[in-house]
Amino acid sequence: MTTVLPAPVAVPALQRVRARWAWGLGAVAVLAWSLVGAKLLSGNVVNPAGSAQFGRFASAALSPALDRPFLGVLASSVLITVAYAALGAALAVALGALGAVAVARTTWGRRRLGWALSRGVLAVPRGLHEAVWGLLLVNLLGLDPWVGVLAIGIPYGAVTAKVFADLVDEVPRGGQEALLATGVGRLPAALYGLLPPASGGLLAYSFYRLECAIRSAVVLGLIGAGGLGYQLSLSFSALRWDEVWSAVYALSALCVLAVVAGRAVRRRLAAPRSSADRLRRDPALTAAVLVTLAGVAWSWWYLAVSPATLVSDRTGQQLAYVLRAAWPPDTDGPFLREVGTAAVDTVQMSVIAIALATVGAVLLAGVAASPAGRVSLPRRLAGIAVRLALLVLRAVPPPVWALVLLFVLLPGVLPGALALGVYTLGVLGRLAAEATEELDPRPRDALAALGARPVAGWLYGVLPAATGPVLAFALYRWEVAIRDTVLVGLLGAGGLGALLASRLARFDWGAVTTVLVALVLLTVAVDLVSARARAALR
Repeated sequence: MTTVLPAPVAVPALQRVRARWAWGLGAVAVLAWSLVGAKLLSGNVVNPAGSAQFGRFASAALSPALDRPFLGVLASSVLITVAYAALGAALAVALGALGAVAVARTTWGRRRLGWALSRGVLAVPRGLHEAVWGLLLVNLLGLDPWVGVLAIGIPYGAVTAKVFADLVDEVPRGGQEALLATGVGRLPAALYGLLPPASGGLLAYSFYRLECAIRSAVVLGLIGAGGLGYQLSLSFSALRWDEVWSAVYALSALCVLAVVAGRAVRRRLAAPRSSADRLRRDPALTAAVLVTLAGVAWSWWYLAVSPATLVSDRTGQQLAYVLRAAWPPDTDGPFLREVGTAAVDTVQMSVIAIALATVGAVLLAGVAASPAGRVSLPRRLAGIAVRLALLVLRAVPPPVWALVLLFVLLPGVLPGALALGVYTLGVLGRLAAEATEELDPRPRDALAALGARPVAGWLYGVLPAATGPVLAFALYRWEVAIRDTVLVGLLGAGGLGALLASRLARFDWGAVTTVLVALVLLTVAVDLVSARARAALR
């Protein structure tokens, strides 16, 4: 009797299917737990008294403030925001270039422990949102322009160092090994053997960081750094909804310019090159780099940044005082329980936000994706409208969405989660649309040739293939959402952000240290879970 054994690949395939089901059921359970914690399934979360104010806010979108004095103030705010973004991004790229040398696998070779420890050090600045850095730096430097620049440059520098190191590590080692074989030192071999092939990716990511820095500069403006964020805060406090919408539209236009410029540079870099030195000789890329450097120099002059502030006696004395007061951390039992409760609220807030954004991105990705070939005018107009709506969603910072939602919702985890979800939908919707555009169109075309309706073509020809990339993007955004919960928490939405704001207001530096440690540990934990979930999706 012959026994037929299953193919060897069946067991790993079955294990992958079971792992995906386990992760899926776990995600549903965590979402249900988060909804219960936000009191969405039980309890009153609606504030009916605020519906009239919300209606006035929404109707003002059609009549923004366009008077000359306010437009002059708005233009000045735009310049301040651009200046902070340019200097912050420049500092991030400089710190990233230096840090990449310290955390690249190429630097450590076979010393895996040193490499792991160096990567772990980056988790501290990466784990704290730029708004947290801004609040901490205000206590050290006062209302100095360095606060906004460093608050963007430090966390972005840590992220950039990790990305730069990964880009360098992925470059073929042939050039470096040839230089090492001739007796050249490890540092010169890395500079001349690895950096030239990686220069395209490094430059593309640098321009992407500039796009992100603009949004961060607006967020820092909400906590007093000036610029568009500060003007948004003033107009919102005065209930001048026409001015709020003018600031929102100005911010959206600024984001469009940044995205278009960044995409143009990245597409230029991705274009086929006829020679290895095409990058250096490309006039468009050379002009982009020169304009960026000129913008950094102008920003330095416009903000009147002075290095003397960083080395002044007052800064040194304040730093010494804060460090002494911040150690040891507060480990009192009741306070640790309060930190644990706030951490649970933070996780629940981020889970609801990502679930909302993922569902919305899946529903809108097909419409938002740029259609291939000839399509009807209504379809094209619908795509443009959805893309513009997604742009506005991600242009407005989460704290502003939280303030709007607090008109119709009671304070708590839910308004913060929905504010983050709306903002993340703007980001994730764009990523999902781009992923949809890159899919193979043949399955949908085949269904259309058989007479299937567009909806059926989307459900059976596009959605199955787009699910993996969209979920991977959603897991990446979950890591970001954990850090962004601090923003809405500062407005009273709960979580570790609200606890941090209350302790900073009391100058309770020991408790501040404890909350910051909890934030970093929570960020690292979410990074690990997200990485395992993405591995299960592959």
